[in-house]
Amino acid sequence: MKKLIVLMSLALAGSAGAASLTVWSHFTNADEVAWLRAQSDAFAQATGNKVTIVGVPLDQMADRMIQNAAKGQGPDLIVSLPQDRLGQLSAAGVVAPMDRYVWRASDLDRSVTQAMTLKGKLLALPMFAESVALIYNKKLVPKAPTTWNEFLSAARQNTGNGRFGFLTDLSNAYINYGVFSAYGGYIFKNNGGTLDVKNVGLSNAGAVRAVSLLNDLRYKDKLVPEGMTADAAKSAFVDGRLAMLVTGPWDMGDIKKAGIDYGITTLPTPSGAPGRWSPLVGVQGIVMNAYSKDKAAAGRLAQALVTSTAQVSFNRAGGRIPVSLKAREQLKADPVVTGFSKAISVGTPMPNVPEMGAVWGPWTTAVTQSTQTPTPNYASILTNALMEIRKNIK
Repeated sequence: MKKLIVLMSLALAGSAGAASLTVWSHFTNADEVAWLRAQSDAFAQATGNKVTIVGVPLDQMADRMIQNAAKGQGPDLIVSLPQDRLGQLSAAGVVAPMDRYVWRASDLDRSVTQAMTLKGKLLALPMFAESVALIYNKKLVPKAPTTWNEFLSAARQNTGNGRFGFLTDLSNAYINYGVFSAYGGYIFKNNGGTLDVKNVGLSNAGAVRAVSLLNDLRYKDKLVPEGMTADAAKSAFVDGRLAMLVTGPWDMGDIKKAGIDYGITTLPTPSGAPGRWSPLVGVQGIVMNAYSKDKAAAGRLAQALVTSTAQVSFNRAGGRIPVSLKAREQLKADPVVTGFSKAISVGTPMPNVPEMGAVWGPWTTAVTQSTQTPTPNYASILTNALMEIRKNIK
């Protein structure tokens, strides 16, 4: 691995003098921290450049970049940043396009390049992705359900006597977006890769059908009790009392430790939905400071960190789901990579425009209100949310 990075870096080297690069990283997992340090050391040895890694909390990165970049106090690279902050950074003029540093666009999952692209420019090199998927206990559900009726049947058969067939946090808009998408709901209309922030589809007929189905899971199908949280659902699954749940890679560590024989698949197309279940996809990528004085060297380091080989070793360090199709092929024996990769590939990139910040609050409130009582006025709830979203955007 190290030899490969060295050879690759040498081939890309060509700057007249050595650069001194600063990298901000939010990684706290010891193995991921060690991975980034090893990659950076190999790059430094091959090129003569110096790489300094500074730990910065994820929730502070974007704001500190905006405040400090123009002053020359920001990093050369951020490793890594979610796409939902790219719009804000772009508007502030502190990120440099990364198109020229892509190795092979055809090796990247479709959804991840969309997530990192804004106004036709790739603003970050995709590094890893995540989405939710359907996790099932093979002891209780031997075969993954492929239709909604199979899903409901398996859930009902495992409900009762201290067991649950299916649990999820019904109030969580992010987790349940796939149902909205299946019925034709959307956050911002995607017009050929450009998001129209004036066209919000969270109160259309499809959105009404989506929250109605979520309500049915609680009051009609009697699967998801009131007050159910994501942590409570995970706890039941880890204890072996839950057959199926919708969650993301972040819970797989605890599930593995519990020794559950699990499977990972996509949620079947909901009843009567014209489209397939398509969860929101979150992508993190490497961002370059527009004010970096060593963009050529920083770009070469960024390239070295996102090759398929690097993504394989990064996955083995911390379990992140790679965005490289070649890396996924090399990791196909890993059920977590294979399962979540399927969900990511059919997913919808989370909007990366600044206006997304105006959506989360009203939308979450609407989903919560739609699942709190047996017969709410879905249209009224969603219309009120839409009005608040539009007000927030203005």
